[in-house]
Amino acid sequence: SSGAPLERPLKAAVESLFDLPLHNGYGTTECSPTIAQVRPDRPRTDCSVGPVLPGVEARLVGAAGRSVPDGEVGELWVRGPNVMKGYYRDEAQTAAAIDGEGWFNTRDLARLESDHLFIAGRTQELIIRFGFNVYPPEVEAVLKLHAAVQRAAVVGRQTADGTEEIVAFVEATPGATASTSELFDHAAQHLTPYKRPSEIRWLATMPMTSGGKILKRELTAMAASARPDEPGRPS
Repeated sequence: SSGAPLERPLKAAVESLFDLPLHNGYGTTECSPTIAQVRPDRPRTDCSVGPVLPGVEARLVGAAGRSVPDGEVGELWVRGPNVMKGYYRDEAQTAAAIDGEGWFNTRDLARLESDHLFIAGRTQELIIRFGFNVYPPEVEAVLKLHAAVQRAAVVGRQTADGTEEIVAFVEATPGATASTSELFDHAAQHLTPYKRPSEIRWLATMPMTSGGKILKRELTAMAASARPDEPGRPS
């Protein structure tokens, strides 16, 4: 499985349906594309994307530009024969992505546990609330545990005091009903206070790419605008 974050409920459902383990992997187009992959002879019960491939180096870089220890989240940089030479006719973008030693910045956040890689989110989507890091996939996974939520996406919104608010957008499961207050209560049961959404908005349809990925830039713009009426919101 690759192409989008894999969540435990989906992994468990697929494994139950086929009575086979689901092997998660991770990569980017710029890396040909695979960087890490769960080994078929060592299936995982969690959502790790496995160890990095032989010949590929990986390091996690913190905010100060220093490597972070195992178990902590950092920005994932990789180096190896699979990494591209550069973006076509775009020296500036190439220089921004690949440093002088050949390290490519995936712009993804990850952590290492016993040589197994876990993807935490995108660098540009990281929300800093009251000085704490909030990774949208964690909040989204909790919201999607609710039976009334088919899709969920979380973005940050700057506040006047220099921190960020967490704005959640949810699309209802067909035929299901829930109130916004129920979702707030659900989030409170599973998330520490600083990770809980400040606002939850229901959408009739989530904005998506042709490849089936949620367009978060559109949601970010919506979060920054005044809250519209929400016709069709579950009651």
